[in-house]
Amino acid sequence: MNQYYDYNMQTDLYSIAQVAPTHRECTIEIKNNCINFSLCNPRKFIESGGCATPLSPLIAPSQSDTFLFSKTPHTARGSVGVFTYDLLPNASEQECKEKIAVMFSVPYDFNLYYNWYAVGVFDEKRQCDHNLYREMYYNTNKTFIRGKARDPSLIYQGDNVTIIAAMSDTYQPVIKVQVTEKKR
Repeated sequence: MNQYYDYNMQTDLYSIAQVAPTHRECTIEIKNNCINFSLCNPRKFIESGGCATPLSPLIAPSQSDTFLFSKTPHTARGSVGVFTYDLLPNASEQECKEKIAVMFSVPYDFNLYYNWYAVGVFDEKRQCDHNLYREMYYNTNKTFIRGKARDPSLIYQGDNVTIIAAMSDTYQPVIKVQVTEKKR
């Protein structure tokens, strides 16, 4: 009886492992709807996982791009990080004064954690590092907005741009980000 039980348990666990979703990744689509700003000088900080496709060096007005962040293979960790783009005015005499930031967290274990994301605008001197990630994940600040993927879309209004974002609540979510120039 024990042999039969052990064999069936191993078979059941193998069957579950074959169909249980354990791959965690986050696809991010970003669209620059601005007329007077380009997104440039991308920076990223990865808390867990890696960047499978590189961030474009420049996202010009009316252009978009898609990148993929995934978990490290064979680890019980998710895909977690933050990236920034400088907000570069197209007028050559103006300098960059702000950057947009997008934080994402796709956990390995959905029994303990949720998909989270945040968007905001920071001073151009703000580093894209562990401190920025922790601030956007754990804190509340007037420079960004954070939410769970199951919540409604996020809307953040900065001085020059509005960022609208939505995240699907799955094991392999997609975050859609639109950066739109504020009307003056």
